[in-house]
Amino acid sequence: MDIAHLHFLVAEADSAQRAALVEMLGRLGASRVTDVPDGHMALRTFQASFTPRLHIAIIDLDLPGMDGLELIRNLATLETGISLIVTGAQPANLLFAVETLAQVYGIDLLGTMSKPVTAAKLKPLLDNYLPPALPEAAAAAHASLRFNFAEVGLGLQQRQFEPFFQPKIELATGQVKGLEVFARWRHPEHGLLGPGAFMDALEQNNRIDFLDWSMIELSVERCRWFHDQGTPIAISINLSPETLGHPAFIRQITACLGRHGVLPDYLTFEMSESSALTSDPNFIERLVRLRMMGFGLAIDDYGTGRSNLQLLARIPFSELKIDRSFVDGASKRRPLGTVLRSCLSLAHSLDRMSVAVGVETRQDWDFLQGLGCTYAQGYHIANPMEASAFPGWLEDWRHFF
Repeated sequence: MDIAHLHFLVAEADSAQRAALVEMLGRLGASRVTDVPDGHMALRTFQASFTPRLHIAIIDLDLPGMDGLELIRNLATLETGISLIVTGAQPANLLFAVETLAQVYGIDLLGTMSKPVTAAKLKPLLDNYLPPALPEAAAAAHASLRFNFAEVGLGLQQRQFEPFFQPKIELATGQVKGLEVFARWRHPEHGLLGPGAFMDALEQNNRIDFLDWSMIELSVERCRWFHDQGTPIAISINLSPETLGHPAFIRQITACLGRHGVLPDYLTFEMSESSALTSDPNFIERLVRLRMMGFGLAIDDYGTGRSNLQLLARIPFSELKIDRSFVDGASKRRPLGTVLRSCLSLAHSLDRMSVAVGVETRQDWDFLQGLGCTYAQGYHIANPMEASAFPGWLEDWRHFF
């Protein structure tokens, strides 16, 4: 990656190591590097207005005055958009815990490096950097858009919401085995909006079912269209427990499939780990009934909740979707890879399909393939796309493989 246009900050107490890092960045192509010897100066630099702005900060955990952990905490409150690399003399398992901390704070962490820092360690982390897709001011304004319940409801009534589809690939063969549905709002004024703009309003008013049923109806309609185009492909739809728990759910979903001539085999419902693993007998009965009817069931975001393994074994889920936090970068980070292996082993032992979410690089793809994961999805494969774009993408994918 060309880093000549990026502005770096190096925060390192030892003057010799700091100079070595600055020189190393220069050899790798950096043209602007700011360096500071302690945490307080680093924080003031984060708060300052630079042109160009800071893009990547490399900070040592053992900074004087304000150590790396405190600096990370303060950086999280500034919303600077800076990507972070953390260095330290600590053991790998402790550096991995620091990665977890930074991710919890919502910081874009490119990775950690154990000392001594070398160009061979640094360059792969720099390659993880992704520049913002939109101009910064526009991106910030776009991300901050929030709509109230009445506005979201009106958008749903006027059919401004539509499903976008992200392919799910069988790792062993490269074949496209399904599509996951993502809700998008094609707003007449603000363009295409993601869930951040509308989910809060629906959740606060306990009406996620409005969105769920809109996505179910439209997605099944698109599924029929895929069939008619000669591509009978299965779809997966995120479903809230409130929607599934409604007394009329079975009747309504059966009617929906009947309207569009789609069999239950082509539809999988995804539920978060925290909501799906319950001991409520009525909810479990509903899950069993759906499986008996031929629907697929998937536990989404697996690994982020506190699973009851006995319930996990007893509830009839067909897929275990492993959260992206255990997938992205697992090929490079041994502790992350260990957790991923454990999840895949559990899925295999329970005779469930495993789906790795958040596959962002070829390295992640190859790593998952070597571990025997069943399916993969993520930006390395494709972004979520509107239904009309899928046939062309599929043709290109088949040609590629």
